[in-house]
Amino acid sequence: MTADSTNTNGASNGANGHSQLPTEEDMTLLQLQQRYAEEAAKRIRADGPAQFLDLTDADTDRFKAIAEDPWADHAALNAKETVKDGATSKFLILGGGYGGLLFAVRLVQAGLIKGPDDVRLIDAAGGFGGTWYWNRYPGLHCDVESYIYMPLLEETGYMPKQKYSPGSELREHAERIATQFELHDKTLFRSNAKAATWDEEEKLWTVQVTEGRGPNEPSRELTLKCQYLLVASGVLNVPHVPKIHGLEGFGGEMFHTARWDYSATGGSYENPDMEKLKDKRVGIIGTGATSIQIIPQLAKWAKELYVFQRTPSAVHPRDQKATDPEEWKTKIASKKGWQMERALNFVAHMSLATKNGEENLVDDGWTKMPAYSALIGSPGYGLVEPTPEAIGANVARLYKMDTHTAETARARVDQIVKNPETANKLKAWYPSWCKRPTFSDMYLQAFNEPNVHLIDTNGQGIEAATKDGLVFVGKEYPLDVLVLSTGYRSPAFGNGNPAAKTGIEVIGRGGLSMDEKWKNIGSATLHGVATSGFPNLFFAFGPQTAGTANFVTMLEVGIQHTAHILAKAEEKVGAGSRAVVEVTREEEEAWTMQVMMRAPYFASIVGCTPGYLNGEGQSARQDPKDMMKASRSSGWSEGMLSYIEVLEEYRREGSLKGVEVTAA
Repeated sequence: MTADSTNTNGASNGANGHSQLPTEEDMTLLQLQQRYAEEAAKRIRADGPAQFLDLTDADTDRFKAIAEDPWADHAALNAKETVKDGATSKFLILGGGYGGLLFAVRLVQAGLIKGPDDVRLIDAAGGFGGTWYWNRYPGLHCDVESYIYMPLLEETGYMPKQKYSPGSELREHAERIATQFELHDKTLFRSNAKAATWDEEEKLWTVQVTEGRGPNEPSRELTLKCQYLLVASGVLNVPHVPKIHGLEGFGGEMFHTARWDYSATGGSYENPDMEKLKDKRVGIIGTGATSIQIIPQLAKWAKELYVFQRTPSAVHPRDQKATDPEEWKTKIASKKGWQMERALNFVAHMSLATKNGEENLVDDGWTKMPAYSALIGSPGYGLVEPTPEAIGANVARLYKMDTHTAETARARVDQIVKNPETANKLKAWYPSWCKRPTFSDMYLQAFNEPNVHLIDTNGQGIEAATKDGLVFVGKEYPLDVLVLSTGYRSPAFGNGNPAAKTGIEVIGRGGLSMDEKWKNIGSATLHGVATSGFPNLFFAFGPQTAGTANFVTMLEVGIQHTAHILAKAEEKVGAGSRAVVEVTREEEEAWTMQVMMRAPYFASIVGCTPGYLNGEGQSARQDPKDMMKASRSSGWSEGMLSYIEVLEEYRREGSLKGVEVTAA
């Protein structure tokens, strides 16, 4: 039976197109889909994303304290020469993680940054690194190969120590990039951009910034101006916690994984020997990609560890290994352009886009998970007719493709976890694309330890918290320390508006609010990097682009495209003039229509177990109007390689179609 011969209920079609009796394979697949649907239904809540509290919105001292930066060296930062109020720069970049650093470096390489005051970066953190600055929990590693994830390895000449780098190495690499490209004195840390307004007379952005100065000094309010405002705020940048009754009143130590508290656990980021936990009962809420790394470390030190699970993760082998210097020199980093070539080879294997005989250079779990293309697109299947029959056939194709991967992951649980009851509770009953797959050679093994206890809530979550612990089905679990591994605000926040993720209010031409524009009509961009009505404002990447498991590839593609547009625009107005660059509404809508044509491909996400991909299950409950608006935020269903081809053809054409360029 071929994938295309399956109808919406899994039955085979004969040569004449009429439905025949389902085969045994059809019935097995149908039963699996029904099991998945039942498990998803358990977890759907009426409050959807509102079941969580963003820590940036917390109005109580307990949660405000959890959100504070525990890593900033306030004395050293306060001793630095500060940015003057009213300062103007050519580029103002919101973000000091890999996205902001890549923006700065690629603009330098494009010849757009020349003088010492041409660029300024702003970040809420106390240093470079983005997510790798904030996250310093024990066991932290990147889940994508470091050779393609760590940006600018060719430019820096750095060789990662392992195939999957630890968080400390990833943060150090951000500092390495900043040092090499002299960005330290151009960055304003501990700072939040509150509002940005386009000044029609000056043809500049005016940005209101609050700079924190630490607990013993008042904050400083600044007004900065720039020609170009660039948004590189990352994806998972606002930690949130579940709204559990009584949680704030818990009497023990409590912190979020994005703000790990070594004063409570003992040890340090560099030496995470958590000796303070030896006589402690520790609870951790969550079993997602972060918890997979933390739980084995907590199991080593805690007297008792209670793992509270709503939805289990699919856990695949990690197969970590040290980098072989000889292999690095002769095979991996052996020629110019190797890093992007390797990254795109990774993309090709993930999105079913390989050419005959194309070697799998990364050769890891990601590249052997074909159904993950449900989330990132595939050139062979990306265009799906918007009919129930065509959509159903595509969904059935994906489920069938995923069966081996999912069953192998569930079988691995049985092979590793000794207690059959615990093993059954650790099995993921949803397709591989519904939650970020995880990779570990230690997580499942931890549940064989006598001090590790799985509290599976069967999709319901925790009932309440008391001053002494957590409550589920009327039973209180006494705890001394509580770790909140509860994730982050959804990337879909603000209808996908990239500026909304930073918490900044953006006002464009004629007083147009970006929040209101995207709220009223949904996503609207040209190529996912700019939106009409907001001149000289660009995103590192936004909705309406292509996805992949490697976030840095997405950044590279969007940033290099933006750098090309700006270089061409500056060339057009000539030296001595300031360019004003703005997307036209007509071309923006034309691109949006192209994206909406590809939205049916992603229908399999709607039925996923609740999570950030489907608005905690709310996507399936949208009315037709909201569903149509949501479709404007779809990705490029033919995958990253197809998206890159579209951008390259646009650049070859050379006219900057759909972009108006004028001299200020």
